[in-house]
Amino acid sequence: MKRRTAREKALQALFQIDVSNTEPSLAIEHVLEGEPSDDYLKRIVLGVVEQKAEIDNLIIGNLEKWTLDRLATVDRNLLRMAAFELKFCQEIPGNVILDEAIEIAKIYGDDQSSKFINGVLSKIKDTLHNN
Repeated sequence: MKRRTAREKALQALFQIDVSNTEPSLAIEHVLEGEPSDDYLKRIVLGVVEQKAEIDNLIIGNLEKWTLDRLATVDRNLLRMAAFELKFCQEIPGNVILDEAIEIAKIYGDDQSSKFINGVLSKIKDTLHNN
């Protein structure tokens, strides 16, 4: 499975977990739709679930005039996914993570999502780089 596909499916699984409190393993199984499992998909979903408090704090610290609860569910989970990758997947260049998140936001978010995601993730990337 390509990384883009793994990220899209991870977003779908995280959305399910966020909206309906689905068990992570069931959410992953559901989005795979019978396809073979993917290690990167699992790494993202389980990593976000395990590190959710730390990731949410990182996002909250870089939001302006927004609260995490007010964000669209797609945007919130896309930010969580990309923030996880920025913080815990150092083998992937930050610009690649941002580009992928922006492209996925264009597909799954609303008209403003990609600009919003770009702004918040750029701040998160700077925050992590300066620590």
